[in-house]
Amino acid sequence: MRGAVLYGPRDVRFEERETPKIIKPADAIIKISATCVCGSDLWPYRGIQPIAQPTPMGHEYCGIVEEVGGAVTSIKRGQFVVGSFFASDNTCPNCQIGYQSSCQHAEFVGTAQAPLLRVPLANGTLVATPEVPPGDMIPSLLSLSDVMGTGWFAADAANVKPGKIVLIVGDGAVGLLGVLSAKQMGAERIIAMSRHESRQKLAREFGATDIVTERGDEGVERIKELTNGIGADSALECVGTQESMMQAIRSTRRGGYVGYVGVPHGVEFKGEELFYAHVHLHGGPAPVRRFLPQLIDLVWKSKINPGRVFDLTLSLDQVAEAYRAMDERRAIKTLLRP
Repeated sequence: MRGAVLYGPRDVRFEERETPKIIKPADAIIKISATCVCGSDLWPYRGIQPIAQPTPMGHEYCGIVEEVGGAVTSIKRGQFVVGSFFASDNTCPNCQIGYQSSCQHAEFVGTAQAPLLRVPLANGTLVATPEVPPGDMIPSLLSLSDVMGTGWFAADAANVKPGKIVLIVGDGAVGLLGVLSAKQMGAERIIAMSRHESRQKLAREFGATDIVTERGDEGVERIKELTNGIGADSALECVGTQESMMQAIRSTRRGGYVGYVGVPHGVEFKGEELFYAHVHLHGGPAPVRRFLPQLIDLVWKSKINPGRVFDLTLSLDQVAEAYRAMDERRAIKTLLRP
């Protein structure tokens, strides 16, 4: 089969790759219905996160089960499934407390920009939908594999509660779906930081009540102005840079919560500043599997439509353009169909 392979900075190729097969009894093979490019894919694409060799790409996926190993009992051939970017057994102590992305047997699922995908630990990783979904629901179900699940975890980690003030740092797909998550969790006021008109518009449609364009100290001051000098109850850090992390911490009230899900690059803390900030800080790789049943139910019942973050759809063989469009910020998120 042919799939996406990253060779180096801004060099993605669609070329022959080995067709996945069942290797272990716990494996499943999925025929991909849709995949996409993630904001975190741009770190290696831009050369900020170096790769040592040509690397197959893609960790967001949904599709039809083609084949299962002998130990797989939770799903069967022909079902439509969604899975996390980390395979997990869903039985180890870390999984049992809801941190499947830190499963003791976790395996990264990173070859999804292709027509077929091998998913290890299928019993614990894949969740089937009630039936095969209609085509227009597939983008929303795809988003649950990572970007919606990650936005939801950011809100969960930031202790978003009904009636609270929530700040979203980052207007990429995760940040926008953080807005949607905060709205779904009952936040009364949602402040989105964005300088891009199309993203501001979608943020408002997802539930943002305020837009802040300032950054750094000016951004902190603006948040304080909007919150009577107090700061946000919860902040969702959805970028992963030093600036975005400090923006979130400094804009949060004393005793407030920061949920961080942006993959950190160059982020460092000064212990003294963190000590006196008096904020709760929690995050990491989103345990998407914890939230999949609930999020699938919300999509299935048309209570949320997170697939709207996909503003560009291309065929899989146009994967290089998909990366370029996101790198150049011509697209929020690109959906790829085989």
